[in-house]
Amino acid sequence: MNFKIDKEILDTTIHCKYNFECLQNENHLCIKANVDSCINDSVHFINCSEPCYNYKISFGNSKICFCPTRKEIFNKYNV
Repeated sequence: MNFKIDKEILDTTIHCKYNFECLQNENHLCIKANVDSCINDSVHFINCSEPCYNYKISFGNSKICFCPTRKEIFNKYNV
């Protein structure tokens, strides 16, 4: 599946170390990081074994993803 994300959101994802591979490959690491829960379409708790230090932080025993592109993929496609 190719994900279509607005250019404005892509432009805010300035620290992507994977060159937006998530948009082309649904088996990409960022897509495999399942969103366990989401609050107000803005705070995304994820289940990820390999953290992306540019956009993921620990919060207690959980991890939160702040990647604008990954968040929009979840909000738009529920993936």
